[in-house]
Amino acid sequence: MDERAALADLADRLPNAGDDCAVVDGQVITTDMLHERTDFPAGTTRYTAGWRAVGASLSDVAAMGADATAAVAAYGAPSFEAGELAAFVDGAEDVCHAVGAEYVGGDLDSHDEFTVATTAIGSVAAPVHRSGASPGDAVCVTGTLGRSAAALELFDRGDTNRANELFQFEPRVRAGTALRPYAAAMMDSSDGLARSLHQLAEASGCGFAIEAPLPIDPAVDELTDTPQERRESGLFFGEDFELVCTLPEPDVSEAREAVPCPLHRIGTATEHGVTLDGETFPDRGYSH
Repeated sequence: MDERAALADLADRLPNAGDDCAVVDGQVITTDMLHERTDFPAGTTRYTAGWRAVGASLSDVAAMGADATAAVAAYGAPSFEAGELAAFVDGAEDVCHAVGAEYVGGDLDSHDEFTVATTAIGSVAAPVHRSGASPGDAVCVTGTLGRSAAALELFDRGDTNRANELFQFEPRVRAGTALRPYAAAMMDSSDGLARSLHQLAEASGCGFAIEAPLPIDPAVDELTDTPQERRESGLFFGEDFELVCTLPEPDVSEAREAVPCPLHRIGTATEHGVTLDGETFPDRGYSH
């Protein structure tokens, strides 16, 4: 059973869960777990690990259109090196400060593999869910796609300084709150653009017609040799933590002015199916 099947199996038992965050009494809460073997390539600094781990949870808060309040982390490692632990907390604090939240602590435990579990909370009166898209809505995405794929390639090439810079993404909390008055449906792209669109389509009971060109990160163009590699990195790799949303067509221009980062219109909501340039857009992406 994969992650999506497991979540579907639990859906009836956990009615407050299901979107990027659970919503309870005007608060949103989310938790994530990251492992050295699967999430932190060789060369990832502890500062980057702190930034990225906490940032992943803050991205979920952003996807609900919520204001980020605070975050905590449970840190497990074979040993507690003072410099590494301090660097991790520095990264966690800095990513929180970048979005107006506060890092307030967590837990330490011995573990055979460096592992981090993070939790972030936020507040919102009317969260944006995945289920509000309607045929005719514009489909938009913030920022660029493929940043994490490019970082992984740089780690493989030994360019760890640049790779760490790309891994330190900005959670789109401010973009999410700016989109809140406009967005009909929204989620983050941590599983990749293609999978995110399929999840939005399923939740909203509609489809999407996506059209090229898509906002692929310049680092992907630099580091890939073929159109197929570019496509895989930008559309299916995931871990980009951008916002994928739908907006009523008349609101797109106003939303672009309100959002403090690039907001790209990439398609239109339809009655059914998810396509890219008229062809089936496969439901593939990052698998936990």
